[in-house]
Amino acid sequence: MKNKITYKCSQCDATFPKWLGKCPNCDAWNSIVEISNETSRVKIAKSTSNFEIKKLSEISTEKDFRIKTNIEEFDRVLGGGIIPGSLILLGGDPGIGKSTLMLQMCIGLAEYKPLYITGEESLKQIKYRSNRLIGINEDMLLMSEVNMDTITNAIMQSKSSVIIIDSIQSVYLQEVDSSPGSISQIRECANICMNLSKQTGKAIFIVGHVTKDGMIAGPKILEHTVDTVLQFEGEKNYAFRILRANKNRFGSTNEIGIFEMVESGLKEVVNPSEIFLAGRNENESGVSVVSAIEGTRPILLEVQSLVSPTGYNVPQRTSNGFDYKRLQMILAVLEKKLGLMLRQNDVFVNIAGGIYLNDISVDLGIAAAITSSFRETPIDTRTVLIGEIGLTGEVRSVTNIEQRISEAEKLGFNRIILPKLNYERLNKKYNIELVAVEKISKALSILFS
Repeated sequence: MKNKITYKCSQCDATFPKWLGKCPNCDAWNSIVEISNETSRVKIAKSTSNFEIKKLSEISTEKDFRIKTNIEEFDRVLGGGIIPGSLILLGGDPGIGKSTLMLQMCIGLAEYKPLYITGEESLKQIKYRSNRLIGINEDMLLMSEVNMDTITNAIMQSKSSVIIIDSIQSVYLQEVDSSPGSISQIRECANICMNLSKQTGKAIFIVGHVTKDGMIAGPKILEHTVDTVLQFEGEKNYAFRILRANKNRFGSTNEIGIFEMVESGLKEVVNPSEIFLAGRNENESGVSVVSAIEGTRPILLEVQSLVSPTGYNVPQRTSNGFDYKRLQMILAVLEKKLGLMLRQNDVFVNIAGGIYLNDISVDLGIAAAITSSFRETPIDTRTVLIGEIGLTGEVRSVTNIEQRISEAEKLGFNRIILPKLNYERLNKKYNIELVAVEKISKALSILFS
């Protein structure tokens, strides 16, 4: 009998009788691949008639049940540490430092005897890479294997409390008739890892690759299966890396961890504001300082802008580290409300340090940097700008204003321009000049008077 061929979306796992260029379920392009209906289904766990039902009050919990990695930035993103019996997915671009982060995590978990299973490198390659890491444990357990059945037996028999599988795209099941990294293989192997973590109480980390769009490769069900999804990101041209939680069943997804890639591995950045503001040039036009919130942490960053006469029929608009459409809106407000003839100029905006900002409170700082470059007038280097810009030119209030003020005060800035509504709601006085504004025109007149 001829095998029946079906097609499945690699993003949402939906199936179709024929190939389509665009998935009608999740609107993803070129995500539908061919599969065979003879692919066998893997039985993850044997069914049993024995079950147990308990009251919530009957379930005992330990007071300090989290495993500390001794990497504060990592523990913060996880919600305070690793939960035993959890399945954690770490995704990121190739070469961003995922394997390095996992090896450094093993340094602080020596008492839990972590087992590092690699499917992409030999044991000698892991040894060579670990030589540059300071404090690496020579007794760390390593295993090079891609067969999921062998990995399962090793996890069940080992005394390790933390398991790392690098990567989920490299392992395979013999029962599944497809190559490693396929949708079926990733789904079945992830389900086995989930059941192993729940049955044994061991925390399992699986490392995953990302697609060219920055999404974790494999079916979307992979992210639904795991307890926590960590994204390790950063620009390769910069030394800074950001670890954020896109999903966390045991903690907040608002926290981020910041690392710096150095020769000896990843180094924690305790005070990112000082790092990102280091090397600033004073008395330069087109430069402003903003206060952004990443997670619950305020970070002061430098915004750079360049406005120059265009040589094209349509002026260029380039944004690095900031939303392009929001930049267009700010330029429209500056033209309409302040009369700046930016339509005849190219405008370039850059967030120094390789950080991408989603915080709308940096609108005022970006508008000020653009105006400074257009007028070729520098902004006072000890001034911080905070505020969202509305379409009518108003400066709207933002969240976490007290944390932003405290961070600027700690770093020695002497003035903050902030929304009037935020100023009126402050509960205490600060040793820094606070200038409240309602309109962008007033803020810019203060800066350039």
